[in-house]
Amino acid sequence: MARPVTLFTGQWADLPLKDLATLAKKMGFDGLELACWGDHFDVNAAAESKDYCKERWQILSGNGLTAFSISSHLVGQAICDRIDERHQAILPPAVWGDGDPEGVRQRAAEQMKLAARACRNFIDTKPTQDLDFPAVVNAFSGSSIWHACYAFPPTSQDYLQKGYDDFGRRFLPILDVFEQYNVNFALEVHPTEIAFDIGSAHRALEAVKQHRRFGFNYDPSHLGYQGVDYVKFIREFKDRIYHCHMKDAWWGHGNGDVGVFGGHTDFGDYRRYWDFRSIGHGDVRFEDIIVALNDIGYGGPLSIEWEDGRMDRIHGATESCRNVKSYDFAPSRAAFDAAFERKKT
Repeated sequence: MARPVTLFTGQWADLPLKDLATLAKKMGFDGLELACWGDHFDVNAAAESKDYCKERWQILSGNGLTAFSISSHLVGQAICDRIDERHQAILPPAVWGDGDPEGVRQRAAEQMKLAARACRNFIDTKPTQDLDFPAVVNAFSGSSIWHACYAFPPTSQDYLQKGYDDFGRRFLPILDVFEQYNVNFALEVHPTEIAFDIGSAHRALEAVKQHRRFGFNYDPSHLGYQGVDYVKFIREFKDRIYHCHMKDAWWGHGNGDVGVFGGHTDFGDYRRYWDFRSIGHGDVRFEDIIVALNDIGYGGPLSIEWEDGRMDRIHGATESCRNVKSYDFAPSRAAFDAAFERKKT
């Protein structure tokens, strides 16, 4: 069978889960990737109560939906970041606290550890096992050195290494908790994170000593416009692709006013060099991605993160679900030319 297609609920957190579940089924989705904000998935409640997890499953199952992962991007962003007032808008009040930057980072790290336990409880209460797929928390990491992405004032490798050392120091204890609960951590490789391309992803793996619980939530939309080979990424990290986002983007479509850094413009501005698009309307080669995923043996969900400021989201998500299902296919179990083989006499 081809892979199940799920919807990441982060961009739909304005809707209660019970309403979104009904809508997602109508749009053609097989399941949801639950965001840990809005009312979709409460990490504290799930960590403490399997009954809460069962209630989430009742909503999903009642609409014919499944799930394979949860996503804690917002809290994850604060673990390594240089904290400022923007983080207060995305963090739970208990994590923000008094806003002291180091306190925020430490509380975010503890919340991520709690997410491992919450995810384990959620997957353990799943009413039917539809895929042999590990429990996964998808997330961001933040970065203490993203502000130094461009090398001026002159930035030494020693300076940058301190950022990777900081990431390793903060994340190794988190990953040990993920190991305790038998849950994988999947970093979404993304500008503003400690890993944003192939080179920095290798460096992040080195920083956590190749910890087996650390892998990636693959998303081609964050790689293509940078000029990174997003199909090569799959093959390069074939043993570390723990989850997959399907999201489209286009690049080279602006009017020449704004480059790859975005020009401090809003998404959807016609001047932008790149922008996120609904699946099938951008420049990502999804068939190449499916072939590569089949080649590495990835059998998990394809989770659509729908973002397109030019399009109605229900129309766009419905079309994207249909498009991804048309791109995906099960790998062959036999050589196509096997029928021509002759028996040896």
